[in-house]
Amino acid sequence: MLEAAFWGFVGGFALLIGAAVGLIWNVPRRVIGLVMAFGAGVLVSAVAFELTAEAVKGGGWDSTAAGLATGSLVFFFGDRALDRMGGADRKRSSGPGPGGAAAGIALGAVLDGIPESMAIGLSLIDGGGVSVAVVVAVFLSNVPESMSAASGLRATWSRGKVLAMWATVAVVSAGAAAFGYGVLGDASGNWVAFIQAFAAGAILTMLADTMFPEAFEDEGRSPFTGVVTTLGFALSALLSSL
Repeated sequence: MLEAAFWGFVGGFALLIGAAVGLIWNVPRRVIGLVMAFGAGVLVSAVAFELTAEAVKGGGWDSTAAGLATGSLVFFFGDRALDRMGGADRKRSSGPGPGGAAAGIALGAVLDGIPESMAIGLSLIDGGGVSVAVVVAVFLSNVPESMSAASGLRATWSRGKVLAMWATVAVVSAGAAAFGYGVLGDASGNWVAFIQAFAAGAILTMLADTMFPEAFEDEGRSPFTGVVTTLGFALSALLSSL
């Protein structure tokens, strides 16, 4: 469990790195979009090869489909509730809308990080060590997430407040990874498959709702966004095969 918590924190620590970059440098929105696209592509590949494919192997399509749908719906309704609390557009480099509230933004960041960190813990269940592809995917996707959010928040939040939020998310990420491993270490194949697919469904919904919109933002959008997304996918696919 401690190993799972450690790797969960490693993935979450990327949030602090990205936030520091977004606070210190005035990163162009086009660059943020490209980095976000690359991170999203990496995470999509990890979801496909490290979570969904493993869920199908371990529990079949019924458990996998049920997990994907449940994870998506749980994330969707949780995200909607936090949007009403002011957490909408929390990852936008242009900053949250006028209704943005500190509690909603912070809780939204926590919600986004939980399924990714659970995926890290779940990769340890088979006893073969942590999945490098999952850790790298979470790490590379977390950097642009927090970089974009920090760039948008620095106009209204202090640097200390922004860094404190992401430090909290990193600690929660470690706990979520430990939870994913500890609770399911002795679970049946069907249950493990369901939770793997649950995490996959939540991550995919998060990507579609928060990361892809920022990556494909019309203002300052790069013509290479789609290519960079595919390159991220290809890198993660390569790591999954090694």
